[in-house]
Amino acid sequence: MSSTLSDSRLASVGARAICDAFEKHQETFQTITRRARAHFEKCDWRAMQNDATARLDLYTGAVTLLLGELRCLLESRTDDKAIWSSMKAVYSGLIASRDDLELAETFFNSVTRRIFTTVGVDPQIEFVDSDFNAPFADSALLMSREYAAPSTPLKLVETVLKDFAFTYEDSVRDAQLAAEAIENLLRSRSMRPVIERARFLRSIFYRGKGAYIIGQMSCDGTALPLVLALQNGERGVVLDAVLFTEDEVSILFSFTRSYFHADVSRPREMIRFLREIMPRKPLAELYIAVGFNKHGKTEFYRHFLRHMNSSDDQFIIAPGARGMVMLVFTLPSYDAVFKIIRDTFDAPKTSTRAEVMGKYRLVFKHDRAGRLIDAQEFEHLEFDRARFSEPLLEQMSRNARDTVRVDGERVVIKHLYIERRLRPLDIFVREADEAAVREAVIDYGRAIKDLAAANIFPGDVLIKNFGVTRHGRIVSYDYDELCHITDCRFRAVPKPHNAIEEMSAEPWYFVGEHDCFPAEFKTWLGLDEPWRSVYLEHHADLYEVSFWQKLQERIRAGELIDIPPYPESKRLRASPKIQS
Repeated sequence: MSSTLSDSRLASVGARAICDAFEKHQETFQTITRRARAHFEKCDWRAMQNDATARLDLYTGAVTLLLGELRCLLESRTDDKAIWSSMKAVYSGLIASRDDLELAETFFNSVTRRIFTTVGVDPQIEFVDSDFNAPFADSALLMSREYAAPSTPLKLVETVLKDFAFTYEDSVRDAQLAAEAIENLLRSRSMRPVIERARFLRSIFYRGKGAYIIGQMSCDGTALPLVLALQNGERGVVLDAVLFTEDEVSILFSFTRSYFHADVSRPREMIRFLREIMPRKPLAELYIAVGFNKHGKTEFYRHFLRHMNSSDDQFIIAPGARGMVMLVFTLPSYDAVFKIIRDTFDAPKTSTRAEVMGKYRLVFKHDRAGRLIDAQEFEHLEFDRARFSEPLLEQMSRNARDTVRVDGERVVIKHLYIERRLRPLDIFVREADEAAVREAVIDYGRAIKDLAAANIFPGDVLIKNFGVTRHGRIVSYDYDELCHITDCRFRAVPKPHNAIEEMSAEPWYFVGEHDCFPAEFKTWLGLDEPWRSVYLEHHADLYEVSFWQKLQERIRAGELIDIPPYPESKRLRASPKIQS
């Protein structure tokens, strides 16, 4: 068709096709998102899980379908940058009035990067920075209502539960319990139990078996988060917990959690509200948390480019144990680590590059249970060679030649993963104070149990494969041997037949590909005394075959085990009986 159209007409038709594809994608995305309330009300957790997975696949499917249409339209001029530059200008005009224009810009970038496999960035055909500086709408548009008159905690919670109408088990009881929790908080801070003002987002945030009403209250002139965490049980919806610190809400929106389903018509305004509650949470992570992971990557990359332009330190090999599968490096002044798959893996690793990438895709789609980092995947990045230390360049040239190319003064990386930087647990155990190490060791066991409940076995349970967040939570960042619990065969170690077998350094029994021996975990942990005993005191059941087999039975029976994003101590009452 391109031969029959002028350049300007071709740019106009192409821009319209991209705009229409984006609009269709957004409509489908919102349709799936809005089903979350019905799933929550019906306790249809399997449908909620299926929708979460389906929504993750939407974006790539929409871009792939559009690429076929554009190639038919542009034919021999598919990679004509002059056409695409004009197309970008036309497209910019088409999306100017959209409430989600920042997402529309990212969608355009996704298309051009697939067409051109651009190394670095190209402002001629990409929205490197937004073309717009759109004003924020009145924030009241985002909220169910603004509670401006002075109120007691009890009156406020009663009103909010009424406004966000569900079939509650006992809203009067729940409001009283929540009010007591709020009053205790205010009392501990020497503040009066009077709420001068409160605001709540209109959208309810759904994830897994939970629903969250996100708001903020002002007491004695101080703004505090106020999040009401709901669960649906056998007798109706209950208010399960109240979160009112920045750290508690930040953990709720953690980069180790799956994405929320929240009806978002004006993303920028919602993100602005969330940043008022969590000012230290990166903009990129907030977009990702509400399901806009592609735009979250855009925001991350823009922030990273600004940081690179304002800093001069070098990338270095990341501290910690050397990875057998990944070459890991970091920029000391930036809160991230960069991971490249090695050309060959050290023994005894037998995985392939494709299998490792498959593990990262599994983590992207799976319930991360607050214990797996959400890694962002990037391709064709370009850097100034001077920003790399010589030891790192030497490692790259020796171990990652399939991925890294040094071209004069440029370093081009074909593929890498970027994650939030954590303090490796093995380093933390050596350097932190005793109280902090004790809590970390106990939470390390909890992390393995949370992952198991989500049907994830980390494979390598060595402490070097886990990290400590700024909130002190233990999470896994090593995925090359990760698998489903239900794919494992948990066995007891057979007794030796004689002294020769007992003294043998090698197993005297057959070990199948999927065999796991929980009794051997204690030799793998990498914990010395007294921390090995602390771990055993709290998590001896992890060494028992029965623990794993019973969990397998529950998962295979179809149970979806709930892992709330807050500790048991935050619950207002005993955990409600939730339908599985």
